[in-house]
Amino acid sequence: MHDDAVSVRAGQELDWAALESHLRDHLELPAEPMDVLQFSGGHANLTYLLRFGESALVLRRPPFGPIAPGAHDMKREFRVLAQLWRSFPKAPRAFLFSDDESIVGAPFFVMEQRLGLVIRDQIPASMASHADAGRRVFLALVDSMAELHCVDPAEAGLADLGKPDGFMARQVSGWQRRWELVAPDDPPLAMREVKERLERTMPAPVRVSILHNDLKLDNCQFDPADPDHVTAMFDWDMATLGDPLADLGTLLGYSYDTDGQPSGREAAIGIGPRDEAVGRYAAALGIDVELLDWYEAFACWKTAVVLAQLAERQRRAPNGDEDRPDYAERIPALAERALALVR
Repeated sequence: MHDDAVSVRAGQELDWAALESHLRDHLELPAEPMDVLQFSGGHANLTYLLRFGESALVLRRPPFGPIAPGAHDMKREFRVLAQLWRSFPKAPRAFLFSDDESIVGAPFFVMEQRLGLVIRDQIPASMASHADAGRRVFLALVDSMAELHCVDPAEAGLADLGKPDGFMARQVSGWQRRWELVAPDDPPLAMREVKERLERTMPAPVRVSILHNDLKLDNCQFDPADPDHVTAMFDWDMATLGDPLADLGTLLGYSYDTDGQPSGREAAIGIGPRDEAVGRYAAALGIDVELLDWYEAFACWKTAVVLAQLAERQRRAPNGDEDRPDYAERIPALAERALALVR
């Protein structure tokens, strides 16, 4: 099922002949010619559906235009997905990576296609008959996150994926450097205060886990017949090793507002109360979440930086972006939310 797959967006075509030739040189593929669609969701990494008759692969490559340092790391995502599927079946299996930019203009990799639904702004009609579907899919994501955080990095072949010692300190300093590269001319004062408070009040890590590092509802795929089942997690280009509460904070930052109520689209989906999700996760891992507000504040602050990066890329490479949101206008509210949490 690939309801999100549409015709390739204008300006985001690749050299299909060079790609097909490269894939056939390295993978066993059906004889049917390659047909290409593009997944419509997301405005960061570009994701294409490559069909060969009844068979299909998924290709991932970075966006066009300037790339922030360390962002859109296709080699890292390939490495994670080439290993993790054995220990965490919700991770799609990756088959091939190439850093030869003469093929599609950037490093890329291909992975298996997973079937299921991506939930963005509302519960799809094919799931609407399930009672409490929005709450159930969100708790399924929380359960899957807890399952990921219980995977032993060494057993998964990913013991050297990151450096857990000092992880959150490096996250704060790294995102501050990214902010300095893309900050608007009149940046919200709260951004600096949040950074300073994050540095002063940084908690000790609760444990070391494999982190997805960008978990949200539309980075998952669900079985339309079973809202309690996640069929796949996507977008692993920032995966690393570190404090698992960073993942939980990210998910909460995306999903709830300052008062702990579901935010815009999550409210429309009906994801349920914040305390229920937090309690379920804490029980699954058996960890203390008393300092969770710090991680949620960091997540909101980091998201503000990401929006500034998107706004800068939109400014520099406007082709195809005319109908996209004004990312910059959301930054002040996120900064204030982060400040309220970290206080």
